[in-house]
Amino acid sequence: MAVTIWHNPRCSKSRETLRLLETRGIAPEVRDYQKAPPTMAELQDALMKLGQPAAAMIRWKDTDLTKDADENEILSALTANPKLIERPLVLTETAARIGRPPETVLEIL
Repeated sequence: MAVTIWHNPRCSKSRETLRLLETRGIAPEVRDYQKAPPTMAELQDALMKLGQPAAAMIRWKDTDLTKDADENEILSALTANPKLIERPLVLTETAARIGRPPETVLEIL
């Protein structure tokens, strides 16, 4: 199974999630999403796999958007400023989970 983690090496939850995957024998593709930002299509795909509204993918404390922002506003903000993406995000071919807490990602493996 192919597994990808949208990773921020400076984030403790992201590091914990990566370590959790590795201790389970999973060698994910590690994507520093701030250096290699996802496209709008990749964000939409991740959102579909996550099965949640776009609001679940944004770090609200780091944005000027309000909680009533629509999906397109949020996705546009994430595309323009990838550091707003909630981290870490672990993706497989069919599902995605945000690693908060890190053990949440085990649901899709």
